[in-house]
Amino acid sequence: MRRLFQELLEALERGEGAVLATIIASSGSTPRGAGSRMLVKEDGTFLGTVGGGAVEYQAQCAAREALKNRQSCVKGFTLTRNQVADIGMVCGGNVVVYIQYINPGDQDMQKFCAEVAQDRDEDSWLILDITRETAWSMGLYCAGRGLSGALALSGKPGELEAELLPHFTAKAVQVEAMGRKYYCEPLVQAGTVYIFGGGHVAQELVPVLAHVGFRCVVYDDRAEFANPQVFPMAAQTIVGDLEHIGDRVDIGPQDYVCVMTRGHQFDYYVQKQAMELGPCYIGIMGSRSKIRVVTEKLLEDGFTREEIENCHMPIGTAIGAETPAEIAVSIAGELIHIRALREGRRKC
Repeated sequence: MRRLFQELLEALERGEGAVLATIIASSGSTPRGAGSRMLVKEDGTFLGTVGGGAVEYQAQCAAREALKNRQSCVKGFTLTRNQVADIGMVCGGNVVVYIQYINPGDQDMQKFCAEVAQDRDEDSWLILDITRETAWSMGLYCAGRGLSGALALSGKPGELEAELLPHFTAKAVQVEAMGRKYYCEPLVQAGTVYIFGGGHVAQELVPVLAHVGFRCVVYDDRAEFANPQVFPMAAQTIVGDLEHIGDRVDIGPQDYVCVMTRGHQFDYYVQKQAMELGPCYIGIMGSRSKIRVVTEKLLEDGFTREEIENCHMPIGTAIGAETPAEIAVSIAGELIHIRALREGRRKC
C-alpha cells in the first residue's frame, strides 16, 4: 500500500495525472475483496491489483477512459460463470470499483500521499467520503494522531471521528455518519516483526515479509550483520546487546519476534526476554534437540510448559524447508497466518 501511494506521489510530482481503482464492495466469488487497489499511470503502466482476469482488464479500460476524460466514476462489474472458471472459481460475483482520477495539480492529494507513504507502526485507516459518486475526498485516521487530510478540514472532524471510530476494524466497510456516506479501510495494523540475528535466513526473510506488508526490524550484536546495506528493505537495523534487548527495542503485544541468532545461548537469552515482554508471536529457529535443551532452561527459569509451548519451535510452517530461502518462505507463511487470525480473516 505504501509503495502504491509513493508511486502516485512521484507521478503527481512529475506533473502526470493518474487513476486509483479501488474495490469498495464485493459479493459472491470474486478474486479480491474491498480494499484491493490498483494505480494506473499515464504511460499505461500499473501497480497493484483489483483481482486479475476480467475485472482487472475492465478496470484498466475504465481507468484509461478516466485519464482521457479527467473524470472519476464508479463502475460495477459482474463476473460470469465462464470468467470465474478461468481463475479457478465456481460461481460468479459482483464488484464495485471506484475509478478516481487524480489531477497532478492537486496539492492536497500530494500531501495526503506523502502522509500515507510514511513508514509507521500504528493502527491507521483510509477514509473516503463517497457521498457524491464522482467527487470523493480522502482522509487518514491514525490511532495516535486522529483524523487528517481533507476530511479533517471539513466541518466538525471531532464529531466525525467519534461516529466512525466503532467502524475502524480489520475489514473494509461502508457506513453512514453525520448524513454522509463513508468508506473505511484499514491501511496499517500495528505490529513490527523483530528479527534477532542478521544471518542468511534473515537476509532471505526480510524481503519476503516486506513484500507482503510486514514492517521489519533487524537486531544483531554485529554491525556487519545489522546495517541498511545488508537489509535495505528493513524499516530499521539495530546493533545492540542480545542480553539486554529491552534497552533498544520496545516490544508489545501487537509485535512478532523471530529468533535466529548465531548461537544457542543467544537464542535462549532473546527468547527468555521476549517471553517476558509478551508479543503476539515468538518463533525460534533450531533443531528439536536444541529446543529440548532451551525448554529445560526456561522451565528452570520459572516459565510454565504452556507458556513455552505457545512459542513456535521450530519456527515456520512444516513444508520440508531446508535452504535459507525455503525457511524464509515457511516463516512468512506462518506470520501471514498469525496476522490473518489477529485480523479476523481466518479462524483457528
